[in-house]
Amino acid sequence: MLIVQKYGGTSVANIERIKKVAERVIKYKREGHDLVVVVSAMAGETDRLINLAKEITPTPPLRELDLLVSTGEQVTSSLLAITLQSMGFDAVAFLGYQIPIYTTNLFTKAKIKDIRVDKLKKELNQGKIVVVAGFQGVTEEGDITTLGRGGSDTTAVALAAALKADLCEIYTDVEGVYTADPRIVSNARKLKKISYEEMLEMASSGAKVLEMRSVELAMIYKVNLVVKSSFTEAEGTLITEEDEEMEKVVVSGITYSRNEARISIYGVPDKPGIAAQIFGPIGEKGIIVDMIIQTVHPDNKADITFTVPRTDYTQALEIVKEVAKKLKAERVEGDDKIAKVSIVGAGMRTHSGVATKMFETLAKHGINIMMISTSEIKISCVIDEKYTELAVRTLHEAFQLDQEHIKEEKTPKKRPKKTK
Repeated sequence: MLIVQKYGGTSVANIERIKKVAERVIKYKREGHDLVVVVSAMAGETDRLINLAKEITPTPPLRELDLLVSTGEQVTSSLLAITLQSMGFDAVAFLGYQIPIYTTNLFTKAKIKDIRVDKLKKELNQGKIVVVAGFQGVTEEGDITTLGRGGSDTTAVALAAALKADLCEIYTDVEGVYTADPRIVSNARKLKKISYEEMLEMASSGAKVLEMRSVELAMIYKVNLVVKSSFTEAEGTLITEEDEEMEKVVVSGITYSRNEARISIYGVPDKPGIAAQIFGPIGEKGIIVDMIIQTVHPDNKADITFTVPRTDYTQALEIVKEVAKKLKAERVEGDDKIAKVSIVGAGMRTHSGVATKMFETLAKHGINIMMISTSEIKISCVIDEKYTELAVRTLHEAFQLDQEHIKEEKTPKKRPKKTK
């Protein structure tokens, strides 16, 4: 098979671990597979580089910041290729611009536009192991870009799609996708498989095991995706198309995100075009808006509350304050001490009472809900950040996610006929 593998920062944190990754890659190569290996920077390296830049200025220019942080993956990809060659296997390393992986010019949050895979195919046809620096690309003007945190996942899935790979394996420090964060819920259960749509909702709701855009790409291009540990041989979690078996499970997982902030603008005119005036400037800065609630008053005024990533809170708040002046709004308020807790499950499409159970469970433990959003297979609630772990544990217990809900129906064995 043609397999794309991705190894995260903890998997390549030092030379010893890089050697372990090389051994795993060689094992696959000896089995006859063609391999493209995508690597992240060593654990902590990206943060170290960002902090160096911020020692000079709190707001380093984004073009130069991308150029700086992309070197983390450059180091790792080179070291892995050197390690593989030292073990007697032909390997070649590429940076994003060498392939090339073309992206938009939105620095630090670039999106992949196109991948030219001819060079990779040529190396694979010569029997080489191809190592690719994840997280990075290049604009058509030749500027180095990065894809945002978790961008190496996106690189791996995009390459798998472009190469029409048989499988894409994401190696990380956990053994798969769990019903909840095992660090919070001790009896969280590893899922054998989950649908693209469920995984997408979980990733968008705070599950850090996979980057959201990578799941989107996998779903669009039907990439067979497996999440597994680089430290054990345990079977991972398959992310695939939904089937009837998945719909039998009402809730598949509980997720949470502390990277949340809430902004409210009060007393804006209730007329067409106001929402566009508020959210247009936010979108132009590449800030993602999640939940939105609008309340209309009898005096033709409205209040709008929405959430953004906490990392973008300060910038978004300043934008809204400027817009508020133009709209002559009453006031703007913000809160960056919130969290989002979500339940996700394909079975929610065909089962009623799920929302009621979630709300009752939170109320029973004195957890107030500030905002609610829903989709066909997800319900999210914004709560006070200090109740995050309590909410996750109680919801996990309420929906009995520690138990395997789908069991094979065994045909009863016939008793043997008695013989005289």
